[in-house]
Amino acid sequence: MRNFIVICLVASFCGVLLANDNKDDDGKKASIPAPLPGMNAVALGVFPETIDLNNARDVQSLVAQVTLANGLTQDVSQNLTVKIADEGIAKIVGDKLVPVADGETVAKIAYEGFVAELPVKVTGAAVEPTISFKNDVMPVFSKTGCNAGSCHGAARGKDGFRLSLYGFDPDGDHHRLTREMLGRRVDLAIPEDCLLINKSTGTVSHTGGELFPRDSEYYDTMMRWLKAGAPKDSGPVPTVTSIEIFPKGGVLNGNDETQKLTVRAKYSDGSDRDVTSLAYFMTSNENSALVTQQGNVTAKNRGEAFVMARFDTHTEGVHFLVLPKNQPFEWKNVPEDHFVDKLINDKLRKLRIQPSELCDDAEFIRRASLDICGIVPTVQQVNNFVASKEPGKRAKYVDELLNRKEFVEMWVMKWSELLQIRSTQQVSYKATLLYYNWLREQISSNVPVDEMFRNLLGSEGGTFTNAATNYYQNEQDTLKITENVAQVFLGMRIQCAQCHNHPFDRWTMDDYYGFAAFFTQIGRKRGDDPRETVVFNRNSGDMKHPVGGRVMAPKFLGGDAPETKNKDRRKVMADWMTAKDNPFFAKNLANIVWAHFMGRGIVQEVDDVRVSNPPVNPELLDELAKRVVEYNYDFKKLVRDICTSRTYQLSTQTNATNESDTRNFSHANLRRIRAEVLLDVISEITETRNKFRGLPEGARAVQIADGNTSTYFLTTFGRAKRESVCSCEVKMEPNLSQALHLINGSSVHAKVLQGKVIRRLSGEGQTVDQILDEIYLRCLARRPTDAERTNIKAEIDAAVNALKGEDPASVPDPAKAKETTIALLEDIFWAVLNSREFVFNH
Repeated sequence: MRNFIVICLVASFCGVLLANDNKDDDGKKASIPAPLPGMNAVALGVFPETIDLNNARDVQSLVAQVTLANGLTQDVSQNLTVKIADEGIAKIVGDKLVPVADGETVAKIAYEGFVAELPVKVTGAAVEPTISFKNDVMPVFSKTGCNAGSCHGAARGKDGFRLSLYGFDPDGDHHRLTREMLGRRVDLAIPEDCLLINKSTGTVSHTGGELFPRDSEYYDTMMRWLKAGAPKDSGPVPTVTSIEIFPKGGVLNGNDETQKLTVRAKYSDGSDRDVTSLAYFMTSNENSALVTQQGNVTAKNRGEAFVMARFDTHTEGVHFLVLPKNQPFEWKNVPEDHFVDKLINDKLRKLRIQPSELCDDAEFIRRASLDICGIVPTVQQVNNFVASKEPGKRAKYVDELLNRKEFVEMWVMKWSELLQIRSTQQVSYKATLLYYNWLREQISSNVPVDEMFRNLLGSEGGTFTNAATNYYQNEQDTLKITENVAQVFLGMRIQCAQCHNHPFDRWTMDDYYGFAAFFTQIGRKRGDDPRETVVFNRNSGDMKHPVGGRVMAPKFLGGDAPETKNKDRRKVMADWMTAKDNPFFAKNLANIVWAHFMGRGIVQEVDDVRVSNPPVNPELLDELAKRVVEYNYDFKKLVRDICTSRTYQLSTQTNATNESDTRNFSHANLRRIRAEVLLDVISEITETRNKFRGLPEGARAVQIADGNTSTYFLTTFGRAKRESVCSCEVKMEPNLSQALHLINGSSVHAKVLQGKVIRRLSGEGQTVDQILDEIYLRCLARRPTDAERTNIKAEIDAAVNALKGEDPASVPDPAKAKETTIALLEDIFWAVLNSREFVFNH
């Protein structure tokens, strides 16, 4: 019997489904859709809604989108009737408005009975703009991929020519083009035949192939620059302050539906520019929506995609939902008394997804116990909870769990991982314990999270007397501290911006080193106790930019440069970070807590918040963050909000509409129990005790203070080593080593024998049926099914009858029959502890 169980368990625990991406080639020409029969348009949107043309070369493309009665959208950009009220001021050429003379007029847009009027303003219609290297030429290099990491933007360049990655150093790029290897790359005498042009147009051999033809906009820009003498900008030029992408999303009706995009950049001098042809387009999900470099979105398979445009240092994007072609769908109303459920269901309705039913009481009590406190409910708790008819019993049970010490221990463990609490060469074991105890005291006292981290980041004093200062002792590299603070407390990975402007987010090198300047004045000295370090503010020390060596003033990420003279820069930064109007801190906290209980974040990964990795439900994240602030950062209230929502209580069982959904929380996710909790609940169920360094026998694994303290079980199941702040340190993926350790290792089998639970229950006179109930209720919070009970009892009866030998009329020896029954029940206990149903929270 045990061999059969082993085979089944390995197959069950390690089973993985692999799905092949169905990807189509980019660049397919967008088709013009025919009107959809039976689908009436209810609104027309034409973008952008205002037109400003600033010089003789300025143009603005138009896109139009109708919204249908059923919520779908359709691109009608090619089906518009456009009339300019005064064609002496502007005119339409193809799908673009171009200037004629200075003045103001109106563009009247008509489609199928809808009319929109766009104000048009023209200034400088007779002015030929001066070619700008930074604003005209550099965007061509970015659009054509010349300064990408796979091309000349590589650290050592390509084929003897190097550009700054994504154009972070335009002055250096100009020097390398015009002064390095003088006369080879740029020939001002015959610009049409210089190496720069010949390589780009494919006239001569080029590893990157032809980048643009000689009749293109890009060629025209390069020739204008060369014929002007390849000048460097003579002084400051207007900088891009933001970009806009239109329309603001769409809901597409199945495969091959299309939507055209346009992108507009706004500059520091108040002007704007259509940069659709210069923006680099990307999609987060090619399986659902493709986008060409001309800005044409094409729907593929059901799902959603975030389609982005990158120009200069800015990246913006819009959501596109792709639904099955003409899919009939009728929303079955579900309760929406909770704000979480309303915001989740608003998104599900758009996706034509019906959420799953609620989980049953047994599933809920086990799920909530594991998630909130890292424990399993007792048999008595399960029986009482399932039998109770009390209204609101689930919310009441959540409140009970929130007031247990195990809840504190769970979150001390989670924050210990992010704060990297572990002993190192810089932090002694004593300091580690003091640091851990400080964190535990903060959480057990329900200190508001903003206050707790404000005290941490602004801490000063000895690492023994003020244990929070170990945060700056554990990591002493200024740039690493900068990156850790951004990643842990704001959810941002800004590491890319250390060496170049971030390719998929708004952060530049200036942003990175401006933020790093907050941490340059941290001082450290030996305390009276030679084992102790004193952390203090030195009031001196600056951060220099690696390009040019200029001193960087402290500057908030995405914010202003504050006055820091005669102030502790860290405290200034901590006050900004935890301020109620900070756009990042509360959202990051809300996302971390949500991910713990739902198995994935609203932004996933939780510490990788960027423009190109948007929240799947931004309205929900905004509302959770708003409530965090309203609760004065009492995250217990946030936990209660999440766990009392219907969304948290959904079943893992899917329906026909949500079986492929993995992102929108339409059903509960199966989640492997994390290492420390799994070891704790195995010990709890088997009534055995563990011994860990620095803790008394019987302590829980979640109470381990030092990240370096581990066991083979904890290591195998992915306990974080706390060597980095990355959320990925905690390994939650099942693997073969884990399955084999449960089956063959001592962690389960030895504990079953050591705890003697089955032997004690048998000695108390419990029947086989009663013991089976106890096993299943302890492990799975449910009784065995009729089929499970029948099969197990048949195996036990067969084993006992085998003791009779060849005489069917004989009676088995009672002592041997009892031992055989106990042994088989212990095998069943072992098998249930090895089952996927036990190892996963569901």
